[in-house]
Amino acid sequence: MSFTSEKRTGMFYLLHGNDEFTCREQLKKLSRQENFGYNQDTYSGGEVDLMTITATCNTFPFLSDQRLVILEGLPKRRRGEDNGETKQTSEKSSKSKRARKGSKNRTETRAGFEKSLAEYITQLPETTVLIVLADEELTSSSPLLKAAEEHGKIIQCTLPKGAAVENWINKRATSLGVKITSDAATILANFIGNQLRLLANELEKLATYVGPGATITVEDVRLLSTQVQEARIFDLTDALAQRNRKQALDILHDLLADGEPPLKLISTITSQVRSLLLVKELADDGLRVSQIVSATGMAPFVAEKALRQIGRFSPAQLERAYRQLLSTDAALKRSRLTPDMALDLLVVNFGNT
Repeated sequence: MSFTSEKRTGMFYLLHGNDEFTCREQLKKLSRQENFGYNQDTYSGGEVDLMTITATCNTFPFLSDQRLVILEGLPKRRRGEDNGETKQTSEKSSKSKRARKGSKNRTETRAGFEKSLAEYITQLPETTVLIVLADEELTSSSPLLKAAEEHGKIIQCTLPKGAAVENWINKRATSLGVKITSDAATILANFIGNQLRLLANELEKLATYVGPGATITVEDVRLLSTQVQEARIFDLTDALAQRNRKQALDILHDLLADGEPPLKLISTITSQVRSLLLVKELADDGLRVSQIVSATGMAPFVAEKALRQIGRFSPAQLERAYRQLLSTDAALKRSRLTPDMALDLLVVNFGNT
């Protein structure tokens, strides 16, 4: 696909959907298809007005055939604004207010912004490539979606579900020049799910480890994938929270059999309990997953898992468990107990008085 042709209007791309990772990858791919030189401008939706975007689009490129303009995200909807068009009377009122106030206050509703930008697409100069990346799935009533259908190209990115996650893993491995066994793909899909950015990072690390043309195995995943190991240890914490000591001991012994160092296990479990304490405090303050991730810097996977677990523990139990973990860590470092015995005792007594 090329942006260049003898007779055409400017090119408009609309990227939207709930798969932020793939949207960003598609954006990179599109922006590298031509040499735009110094003629590249990126704006953040909600922080730029329509006049700035159109003025940039209308600017003739310097020492290049085309200019690239990227709008990342759309303005947030105001309270009470639905996903469809705003009422005509509201639009007229808004326009008259903007006319009276002039350039000092050019705030628009989300629907008004979309409508005005969609109308501008028909006037996009042939020297401009405009890419709009929406961090959401747009509905059929969206003016931008309709404009892209008629005058541009739509790239919809949707998160894979179920078996599609394993298919994604296989394709990604192939793109990295390696293969992956069915069992290895399944374990990644089960423990990481459709968090594509995390999956991509893990696969890149695994591909580097096994080398070009090689095959990623379950053993490689268990050895190198921090996310998988952390997820398995979360399963251990789940079993402890449910007072299922047999299951907890089985998971623990599996981890040890896979070569997981006891001190690393203690450290990871301690980190998880610390996360549970922090998430419980923030959740009690009314924060949601996205806000907890922002406030703590936790991976979304960790925050979501912690939120599901905190209801199974009282604050006192978590505090006791944390003290027990510190004691077990100290006992191991001083060689007072064998690693297997120390961890078995920790599991049996986890959270008890």
